[in-house]
Amino acid sequence: MIKFPKLMLSAVALAVALPVAASTLPESKVRNVVLVHSALVDGSSWKGVYDQLTKDGYHVSIVAHTQRSLTDDVAATKRVLDQQDGPTVLVGASYGGSIITQAGDHPNVKSLVYVAAMQPDVGESLIDLSNKIPPVSKNLLPDANGFLSLDPKVFHADFAADIPKAQADFLSIGQMPLAVAAASAKTTVAAWHDKPAYAVLSTEDQLIDPSLQRFMYTRGNDKITEIKASHGVFLSQPVRVAKVIEEAAGK
Repeated sequence: MIKFPKLMLSAVALAVALPVAASTLPESKVRNVVLVHSALVDGSSWKGVYDQLTKDGYHVSIVAHTQRSLTDDVAATKRVLDQQDGPTVLVGASYGGSIITQAGDHPNVKSLVYVAAMQPDVGESLIDLSNKIPPVSKNLLPDANGFLSLDPKVFHADFAADIPKAQADFLSIGQMPLAVAAASAKTTVAAWHDKPAYAVLSTEDQLIDPSLQRFMYTRGNDKITEIKASHGVFLSQPVRVAKVIEEAAGK
């Protein structure tokens, strides 16, 4: 028989007796968050929100979608939701709101958060909603191949006037154009009818009129938080956005 020193045995016993804490969050709270990014930018745009949520003990995943097809982007989101180990808050910004509306029927999703985002009903598209109350900016235009983007010269003013110009200029040259086909795709499921929804309403938004945001979020019976910010509120006000997500996780 192998004999271990008493000190080693004591250490082993202590390790067995003390559980490893996976999170500092109370057991009653949802600990998983899945973030779905806006049109024109990629998943790195969530960095500030991600930093705050992880600091506060949440497990955060970010969906990398292509903005070419709503169906494909919903499928990409559901693959990430499949990887979650339990209840999840699903968050979408801008076009990402269309994605989470449809992907939100996934059984792991317990609540939805719309961040200056589209919140369509069944049979509606992003373009349908934009035609209902047009955006302040008239600069989101399609190219010859059917992809929507902003001229880099107006990106700062139209997308995120409240972040440093150098940061906005960098984002402008790395835009992920949104396919007109994705923007015009009709929603077939509206998960907000069945699950709690929260919304960040950006009062200075140039790309989704604040009046349209209020219409959608009121219709969805969302809990609305107004923030004086641009369309890129997740870039300029990440801590406040994270707090709304944390509120959705606590219900």
